[in-house]
Amino acid sequence: MKFDIITIFPNIFSGFLSESLLAKAQQKKLITIKTHYLRDWTDDRHQTIDGKPYGGGPGLVFKIEPIYKALKTIKPVKKSKVILFSPRGKQFTNDMAKKWAKLDQLVLICGRYEGVDERVAENLVDEVISIGDFVLNGGEVAAMAVIEAVSRQLPNFMHTEESSLKDDHAQYTKPEIFEPKKGTKWRVPKVLLSGNHAKIEEWRKKNK
Repeated sequence: MKFDIITIFPNIFSGFLSESLLAKAQQKKLITIKTHYLRDWTDDRHQTIDGKPYGGGPGLVFKIEPIYKALKTIKPVKKSKVILFSPRGKQFTNDMAKKWAKLDQLVLICGRYEGVDERVAENLVDEVISIGDFVLNGGEVAAMAVIEAVSRQLPNFMHTEESSLKDDHAQYTKPEIFEPKKGTKWRVPKVLLSGNHAKIEEWRKKNK
């Protein structure tokens, strides 16, 4: 699978992409991740990618022209989807990650400042996405979240297929009893030590 990221801060991704399972997945050619510097698609000497919003208001807004040119340059593959990140977008979910993992390419547009010219959302992207009910400084963190959530759904990305499919629930490991101070003992629930898999599964469902 191919991820193409349009951003004005490509270096933000350096550490994230060079560590852990994402690095191994790239080495194994399971995924390809490329950052694209938005200012490369500007024509003026100042490499201007933003402007003041029509109608007034604080801050600056990403211009449509550089994004349009970037998307024209990035070669789309057969099963491709273009995503714009915005606090006003649809909430990203794990079900979406599973569906997107069946694609061949995701193009991720990372906005900044006061947002992106709305004509990008109206005409150039497939979906506008938010990763939560909060506002970030830009779309880069959101892009990282999507890349990781989608990648872990790909065959052979995780160490075991079960790891990518499992539901989250409370978990414990050794020691069975942890005593942070005298007279205080934090114990592992007895059901997890019982060996009764049916009861363990029932407990896990209740403790998601």
